[in-house]
Amino acid sequence: MTVPGWIEILGAVAGFCTTFAFVPQLVKIYKQGGRDLSYGMLSLYLGGVLMWLAYGLLIHAQAVVITNVATAILIAAATLLKAWKERQEPGKPLVPEQLTEG
Repeated sequence: MTVPGWIEILGAVAGFCTTFAFVPQLVKIYKQGGRDLSYGMLSLYLGGVLMWLAYGLLIHAQAVVITNVATAILIAAATLLKAWKERQEPGKPLVPEQLTEG
């Protein structure tokens, strides 16, 4: 295999690892809720991933594009799941960040 071929494989494997490292977090949010995750962190993370996606599109790097699309979907799912779980927990006191959200 050529050097560029190995570089593509390296990028794809690295992207797979960093993308799917977020899956256990989704499972934890589903089972336990997402109180320990802030919307600010999730938003900043999503913003960074979208910029990596734009970068990948600009340089025509398929591995960067595919993994960042997948990561963006996972972050969006985590954010929605966090919001849904917070609404499912009746009787729990609101934390300060929930009081300021509209």
